[in-house]
Amino acid sequence: MKKHAVPPLKILVVDDNQDSRELVIKILQKEAVQLFEAIDGEDALEKVKQTCPDLILLDIPLPKINGYEVIRRLKINNEFSSIPIIALTAHAMKGDKEKAIAAGCDGYISKPIDIHDFSDRIASFLQQKD
Repeated sequence: MKKHAVPPLKILVVDDNQDSRELVIKILQKEAVQLFEAIDGEDALEKVKQTCPDLILLDIPLPKINGYEVIRRLKINNEFSSIPIIALTAHAMKGDKEKAIAAGCDGYISKPIDIHDFSDRIASFLQQKD
């Protein structure tokens, strides 16, 4: 009997800063994942509909629709409410992590990211999903 290949996990990287997106993608492309990009909140919502990712890495300050509104819209939609969302943001002041978690994020990673443990942190969020 043939073994069926497991499709790669899909990760959506949402950030309006191209350098930030490219860094995340460069780190994660070494993993067995399929990566998608969105440049603003509207683009993020459209890409979620198109790709149904297994994980979303979401910046909070975004053009058009901010990250908190993106989270709200996804969490009230039964089709997408179970997708883990990780805030990946430079909003790293006291209380920002708690605000992101209260808004519906499943995790929080502040920028600048630590390139040495970033893949492991993302893998731990994906394992929690299983």
